[in-house]
Amino acid sequence: MKIYWNGTSKNIIGERVRELRIKQDISQRTLAARLTLSGIEFSDLTVLRIEQGSRFVPDYEVAAIADYFKISTDFLLGRAKE
Repeated sequence: MKIYWNGTSKNIIGERVRELRIKQDISQRTLAARLTLSGIEFSDLTVLRIEQGSRFVPDYEVAAIADYFKISTDFLLGRAKE
């Protein structure tokens, strides 16, 4: 089963994750390592695929990413402003 939100992307958080990562001036590898500390397996390839929109992101990963960046899941999903 393939799920595409806008015809090409499998998630709606990729662009925002990339913006937040760049704002913190960290690499995909660093972000993956820090997210892994939350108890969920992430690799730099996982982060790359999320940012590219080529990977579906389960709800527990959305929550982990939001927690890491200290933002709401609504902001990450584009449903709220900072």
